[in-house]
Amino acid sequence: MKARVTVMLKDGVLDPQGRAIGHALHVLGFDEVGEVRAGRVIELDLADTDADRARTQAESMGHRLLANAVIETFSVEVLP
Repeated sequence: MKARVTVMLKDGVLDPQGRAIGHALHVLGFDEVGEVRAGRVIELDLADTDADRARTQAESMGHRLLANAVIETFSVEVLP
């Protein structure tokens, strides 16, 4: 079973990468773009076939390693 963990900076934390992307988009003429926040996506291929257990495992990984709880949040999506 696959799980997708999306990690983003918390609101209020400076995001220089998102700011650079937003600036580049404006330079390219995409003036309708407002604030840009950049994050990362981690896909996990888990041996567990139970969706609830896979979610629990991925959430534990997010808390323990994948996200810095001081400045980041994360969400977990279990994929079929």
